Amino acid sequence: MTRRPYTLFVLGLVAFAVVVVCALPLFVTAVPGGLGDHQAAATAAEVDRIQQAWRAAGVEGMARATMFADLVFIGIFASGCMIAGAHLRRTGERLLGMAAIVGGVVFMVTDYAETIAQTIQLLRFAGDDGLAGLAATVRPVKTAAFILALVGVLGALARRKFGRGGA
Repeated sequence: MTRRPYTLFVLGLVAFAVVVVCALPLFVTAVPGGLGDHQAAATAAEVDRIQQAWRAAGVEGMARATMFADLVFIGIFASGCMIAGAHLRRTGERLLGMAAIVGGVVFMVTDYAETIAQTIQLLRFAGDDGLAGLAATVRPVKTAAFILALVGVLGALARRKFGRGGA
């Protein structure tokens, strides 16, 4: 089995780790959930409160950098899941390959919607009820799609390695 179809998937996991590390300074006393609180903020008032707290803590720039890193991660990880899923489907893992493809597509659409909505609000330094509501609404779907894509690829690889007496 060639490893090339999994290159973007692995790079996506690395990019995810970079986003997680970048997001660590955003866990401040007034925003204990860090970036996750911003994603879940369904109103302009809550977005404004979070962004003011980040500014007061001196991490507003890190919030911007994290969101831009998140935009890069989304493209790499979702594309990696779709490419790996297509390869898996062609090589006998039809169900898990399709899970990776569908999860990757849904993740890409929903996470881009969420992160672009967040980034616009942060760059304007002003919450917007419509954008905040959009981000908060797609967040659970994005999370489920991320898990589906991740489990699709990793599950298929584990099944190949261990489920069929792999080498």
